[in-house]
Amino acid sequence: MALPTGDTSGAVDVAAAGGTSPGRGRHARTDKKKPFGLTPGRAWLLIAPTLVILAIVIAYPVIRALIMSFQKDAGLDPATGMFVKGGSAGFSNYTHWILQQCTSASGTLVPCPPGTLGSQFWGAVGNTAFFTVVTVSIEVVIGFAMAVIMGKTFAGRALLRAAILIPWAIPTAVTAKLWYFIFAYDGIANKILGTNILWTGDAWPARFAVIIADVWKTTPFMALLILAGLQMIPSDVYEAARVDGASAWQRFTKITLPLVKPALMVAILFRTMDALRMYDLPAILTEGNPATRTISILVVEQIRQGFNSAASLSTISFVMIFIVAFVLVKFLGANAVATQENQRKGTAS
Repeated sequence: MALPTGDTSGAVDVAAAGGTSPGRGRHARTDKKKPFGLTPGRAWLLIAPTLVILAIVIAYPVIRALIMSFQKDAGLDPATGMFVKGGSAGFSNYTHWILQQCTSASGTLVPCPPGTLGSQFWGAVGNTAFFTVVTVSIEVVIGFAMAVIMGKTFAGRALLRAAILIPWAIPTAVTAKLWYFIFAYDGIANKILGTNILWTGDAWPARFAVIIADVWKTTPFMALLILAGLQMIPSDVYEAARVDGASAWQRFTKITLPLVKPALMVAILFRTMDALRMYDLPAILTEGNPATRTISILVVEQIRQGFNSAASLSTISFVMIFIVAFVLVKFLGANAVATQENQRKGTAS
């Protein structure tokens, strides 16, 4: 029997019950998707408070430091001996550090005398680069091994993971003081080795002491990030490789390394940026040994003599860290998002 086409009682009943007709349901659902009644053109109002906070916390200090870096520090005029305010310095603060030029009593530029902060710039850059390359390299190898062990299933795995993370949880200042007592002249290190090494006084022993302490503290952080990447690899992939007769080395080089690359590169990026601004560990452990002076230590020491010159040194260190981070992300694949997208598309090797 044919149904009547003109009957609209169903639609009337729905409307009376507070519902919507089929033709209006789509519009009602669309309206609910707009939070606070904002249109897409005005959605930026939701993120405006965050942008304001970021501008205050990040943008203003950076811009302020950049402006200060082109100003002279207030002090005594070499020619008159009178106290004068600062003024426009141009690029003299930058050339003071990069070219290691200091102003003589007559007002001329001369090479910075040995022992002054200006003469220690490139030495601090070398120390910073040395610590970064050595510590990050060691931490990658040890952290990878620790992550592989923590990723296995065995009795007491939770206790092992907690024990491994303890050094990373200890504050850096406490870690530095702990290793300071270990590397003391009559400390545990010399007692065990049967030596009389000045671990915090001599140049190379002090560098090795900083490296050992830094590796002990931050390797768990590297292992934690790598472990997160290892746990994302499906176990079925390894089972298929075993069935195909792949050896343990082949499974490691053909499966583990390519698939853990995003997490590994992010770990290297974070750890490299952290090592490039190393301050508290060498400052406390070696107590101002010039052989372990980094750029951050040099900045803090310069602040006590002049803020504007310290601002230029901070800007130089910021540019150096930015360049290193750019190289890691752009050319070495530290962009985890892009790498994962390529892996999903099958373009990553």
